[in-house]
Amino acid sequence: MVALTWDQVGERTYENGVDHGVLYLADGTGAYNSGFSWNGLVTVTESPSGAESNPQYADNIKYLDLKSAEEFGATIEAFTYPDEFAECDGTVSPKVGVNVGQQPRRSFGLSYRTKVGNDLNANAGYKLHLVYGATAAPSEKAYGTVNDSPEALTFSWELTTSPVQVTGLGPTAILTIDSTKVAAADLASLEALLYGDVDQEPELPMPDDVIALFTDGTAPVTP
Repeated sequence: MVALTWDQVGERTYENGVDHGVLYLADGTGAYNSGFSWNGLVTVTESPSGAESNPQYADNIKYLDLKSAEEFGATIEAFTYPDEFAECDGTVSPKVGVNVGQQPRRSFGLSYRTKVGNDLNANAGYKLHLVYGATAAPSEKAYGTVNDSPEALTFSWELTTSPVQVTGLGPTAILTIDSTKVAAADLASLEALLYGDVDQEPELPMPDDVIALFTDGTAPVTP
């Protein structure tokens, strides 16, 4: 038996930052075969909801406790967005430079990266977050006058999601891969799909395909 310990050297981990955003557009089959760099990400706020308690009573006791379905939502804040995101934001361009709003919104996928650090290394690794079946809701844009303390306008979108199937598990709209716990070669294979390379266009593989890329009991990525 070993006694529990706390705050050991190298175990004081934390997460911060967001970068490497990629927008993936869904085609008619639901596959995400087109990826586009998303520059200027400020925050991505993950907002799961549901899984609420619904107690049932019988025989003068609490008989059981049912849980409501869990949903995944998020908020994106950014200085800019890819031109291809316009359709996801309900905008269509019948002519170059002419944008018509309040149009049907296209579903999309998203990936982004957050940093993992600890007390010894601020760049110990990172986590990849993969989002499926996202739809952006309309959001306000506040245009203000230029003054002696100018600030760049940020855009913000509330996202809702529709989960996709995962073999042997419940449907999900979010996958997270921790680079400190997976093999470098497996992670490199995933990133080649997510970001593209000389041989293939960037794409967002489905959860079953992502899971199949990784093997158990392998050495973590060395940053």
